[in-house]
Amino acid sequence: MRDFVDITEIDRNIIEHLFEMSDMIINRHMHIRKNNILDGKNIILAFFEPSTRTRLSFEIAVKRLGADALTVVGEEAVSLSKGESFGDTLRMFDILGDLLVLRHKYDGAAKYAAEMVKIPVINAGDGKNQHPTQAIIDLYTVYKRLGQIDGLNYAVVGDLRYARTAHSFLLALTHFEPKNVYLVSPPQLKPSESLIAELRERGLQFYLSENLEEVIDMVDVIYVTRIQKERFPDPEEYEKVKGSYRLTYEMIKNRKDIIVLHPLPRVDELDTRIDNTQAAAYFDQVRNAVPVRMSVVAWSAGVEL
Repeated sequence: MRDFVDITEIDRNIIEHLFEMSDMIINRHMHIRKNNILDGKNIILAFFEPSTRTRLSFEIAVKRLGADALTVVGEEAVSLSKGESFGDTLRMFDILGDLLVLRHKYDGAAKYAAEMVKIPVINAGDGKNQHPTQAIIDLYTVYKRLGQIDGLNYAVVGDLRYARTAHSFLLALTHFEPKNVYLVSPPQLKPSESLIAELRERGLQFYLSENLEEVIDMVDVIYVTRIQKERFPDPEEYEKVKGSYRLTYEMIKNRKDIIVLHPLPRVDELDTRIDNTQAAAYFDQVRNAVPVRMSVVAWSAGVEL
C-alpha cells in the first residue's frame, strides 16, 4: 500500500500506469457500475476544507470500487471542534479506516498525516501546496485530447503563487518533456522563488510573462486558474489583482488545435462562450476525475484492476 501525497515522489512510469488503469476502467465501464475490488474496505474521506468536484468524484470512485466511503466534512464534524488535536484525529482514522483521503487548509497537512498513520494517505489538496490527483486528471485529459504530453507548448495562467492546482500541474510536467511552458501572471502572483528553483532543478524549460496575448498563439494547451480570494493573507492585495486575466472566445476562436484546461470552479477568468467550442477541455477534466481517482485509490490500496 502506498501514499499519494506529493506529485514529485512518483515517477513517469507510475503516471503512465495510472493512465493505463484509467483507460481500462473507462473501456470496461467500471466507472459507471459498482465492482467488488475493494469490498470490505473502509475509505475515510476527510475534507476539512470546502470541496465539490474533488469530494464527489472521490466518493463515487470509492463506491465504484466496492469500498465503504466514510465521509467527514468540516472540522465541526469531528472532535477537532471540541479541542481534539489533529494528531489524535489522525490516530482515530488510522484505527477505523483502511485508507485516508485528506483535504486540509494547511500546507503539508497530508505529508504530516502520512508520517502519523500506517494506512495509505491520498492528498486531496493541502493549502496552497499541492493537489496531486488533480494533476494526474489534468495530464490524462491532455493525453486523451491530444494523444501526447511530450513536445507540446503550455501556458499556465493566473494565480501561480497560491493555486495548488497550478503547482501540481507544473511539477507533474517535469516528469515529461514539454517543449516550452509559459507562466503568465501579474507580478504579485508569480510563482514563489522556491517553486521556480524546484522547476529549474527538475529541468523544466519555462518563461515568465505578464501578457497572455503575447504567448497564446504559441501554445497547444492553456491552463487557466482562478485567482483565489481565500488564499490571500491580505484582502487588499486580492483587490489589486482580481480580474487580472480573462481568456475570451475571441482570443482562441481561430485556433483549431488548442485546448483549454481549468480545474474549476471559475469566476470571471474564463469566457463561458468557450464552453461550446472544441477547445473546451475543462468538462472533460470533470468526466475523467472518477476513473482517474479510481485508479489512484486502487494503486494506493495495492490492488491491480
